[in-house]
Amino acid sequence: MKQLVLVVTIFAPLIAMGQQPPVNSALLDHLAGKWVMQGTVGKQAETHDFDAEWALQHHYLRFHETSRDKNEKGEPNYDATVFIGWNDKIKQYACVWLDVYGGLTVESIGVAIPKENELAFVFTNEQGEKSFTNTFIYDAKSNTWDNRLDNVVKGEAKPFARFTLTKQ
Repeated sequence: MKQLVLVVTIFAPLIAMGQQPPVNSALLDHLAGKWVMQGTVGKQAETHDFDAEWALQHHYLRFHETSRDKNEKGEPNYDATVFIGWNDKIKQYACVWLDVYGGLTVESIGVAIPKENELAFVFTNEQGEKSFTNTFIYDAKSNTWDNRLDNVVKGEAKPFARFTLTKQ
């Protein structure tokens, strides 16, 4: 009997977590597709390919961002895979950012409060302080996205990169 209680105790939360319905987000639907991402990192001009699609039974929008510039091994200078999901319990988006810099930490996870045409992800450090923001802003008229990335130093946002995503 104790073993049955233990099994139920372990698996009940997993079953409950699995009951969240697939994500229904018009905003994320607009981000799905193939894009060219052009802009600057610091003062350096950059062009990246950005491919986004629904994954894992429509629970996450997965995007793959790859710079067109290559390193000495012929690999992209920047390469990232990001999963964006919806947490129905707390009513906010969350993403996990996995890139060539490695080192999965608490700063790899960002959260965004839902807005009509904006995904403003906030990343915090181990002390719980805001350390980075990545804001996607959708322009329905032009069907483009602005992507603004900022380092946050002592509570002040410092521009890191600015991009525009244009549908391919």
